[in-house]
Amino acid sequence: MSDESGPDGLFVYGTLRFPEVLEALLGRVPRLSPARVRGWSVRALAGEVYPGMVAEPGAAAEGVLIIGLDPAERDLLDAFEGEPYEVVAVPLDGGGEARAYAWTGPTEPHAWDVEHFAEHDLPEFAGSCREWREWRECQEWAAAGGGPPEAADS
Repeated sequence: MSDESGPDGLFVYGTLRFPEVLEALLGRVPRLSPARVRGWSVRALAGEVYPGMVAEPGAAAEGVLIIGLDPAERDLLDAFEGEPYEVVAVPLDGGGEARAYAWTGPTEPHAWDVEHFAEHDLPEFAGSCREWREWRECQEWAAAGGGPPEAADS
């Protein structure tokens, strides 16, 4: 495989399942494949538009498998998710295993509404993802002792 995220990629169940969000964060949309994991549920989080996935016997989390992330993209998504998410291995329906971001904090007792997010929150969320990526790139340039590449050319 082209990445170290497990033999089958990265399972995503919330905002990262949307191509608009991946484009904003990665600058591209990797290959996506519908996927499901058993023993997990996708829950709403108080005051947030994004969800958390928590272990729940008998439940099943629907999402997509991101295939073909390179190590830099994987690191970027890990940084974007941050705490209180933790990377876990999850078994995929139909066989195989993937990495996923499990939520370690409190959740609402009800499921996250993916359709509501798509209709009401997706454009603004994707814009905030783009801003986060630009901020991160500026931090990396500053840490390297320089500025944005276009600033160096002026």
